[in-house]
Amino acid sequence: MKKLKTYRHLFFDLDHTLWDFEKNSEETLYHLYDHFNLAQLGSFSRDSFYKKYSFVNQRLWDLYHKGKITQQQLRENRFVKCLTGLGMSANDVPAGISKAFTDICPTKTAVFPFTHEVLGYLKEKYVLHIITNGFKDVQYIKLKSANLDSYFSEVITSECINCTKPDKRIFQHALQRAGVTAQESLMIGDSLEADVLGAMNAGIDQVFFNPEKKRPRLKPTYEVHCLSELKTFL
Repeated sequence: MKKLKTYRHLFFDLDHTLWDFEKNSEETLYHLYDHFNLAQLGSFSRDSFYKKYSFVNQRLWDLYHKGKITQQQLRENRFVKCLTGLGMSANDVPAGISKAFTDICPTKTAVFPFTHEVLGYLKEKYVLHIITNGFKDVQYIKLKSANLDSYFSEVITSECINCTKPDKRIFQHALQRAGVTAQESLMIGDSLEADVLGAMNAGIDQVFFNPEKKRPRLKPTYEVHCLSELKTFL
């Protein structure tokens, strides 16, 4: 893969790109299933709990990205909707389960293959940053717990500017924070809408991280199926 231009700054998404959100969430939810004795409160398995939570959480995040619910509403509602959707009475939803998830999940350390190797390589050649829609209080814990924090100069969260990817304002804010132009920058992320289209609209080249090898409906500047491929053209 041929590099088209010289970049100075690389901007990474965090969840689903570096930090393995699915694996870390699954591990946390299995723990909560046992800790809160959910098997005794409802007739559903750990796998059903994980799948239902993932479904509900994704849809609430979509609403949050569209500005239709707040951070507090997302956190308060996802376990209630998940567990009542599995047949549990709202009165039986364990108090503290949402806080336990928020406390535990960010401390998990699973990252995608070659994450540290690739970041170590890239840090020698570029200035690295994070642009994330995740909440500030948990994203910093994730970075520190997974030993990712030392690679990045700036960590821009949606809370910094009160807008989320793909809104081009968060990318413009990131460029301003880093003191760099769009032409010298590259965005790397797993979401076609949030990362690829968002960066595209801000005039920034993009790398679509596509480990599942889905057929993209947009044409990003680059596409990789494994983070190790970044070393072939950066």
